Amino acid sequence: MLHIVLVAPEIPHNAGAAGRLALATGSRLHLVKPLGFSLDDKHVRRTGLDYWQDVDLRVWEDFGELTAAADPAARFWYLSTKARRSHWDAGFRDGDYLVFGRESKGLPEAMVSGAGEQAVRIPMAEGGTRSLNLSTAIAITLYEAVRQGGIL
Repeated sequence: MLHIVLVAPEIPHNAGAAGRLALATGSRLHLVKPLGFSLDDKHVRRTGLDYWQDVDLRVWEDFGELTAAADPAARFWYLSTKARRSHWDAGFRDGDYLVFGRESKGLPEAMVSGAGEQAVRIPMAEGGTRSLNLSTAIAITLYEAVRQGGIL
């Protein structure tokens, strides 16, 4: 099982889309507080449609609580436009955590710089956009992890 982690997500639509992606891939969705919305928000439910109640969802008070509860052998991959290594070169495997930051700021700089080779990015054309929509980035990375790990 792969793990999708959203750290301080701000937009309910992206959380709902991440929930649908989790269901489609047999992954678990982790939301790390603070959340910029209520999980009862109609936008989360609308995006998740009738699937939201089936999402394998965990909500954490902070990132430390999540990492403390994770299997000690679990690997965490930090997605950031500031990373140098491509997600294609990550070598994802079953049990990995794919960590994404908030829509407006991404992951904290200290988290990305402290991740070393575990910080990865989605390649984009130079001079194009500075970032992708969060739910798009999740889909791209999650399905690459599924492909690499032969998970489905």
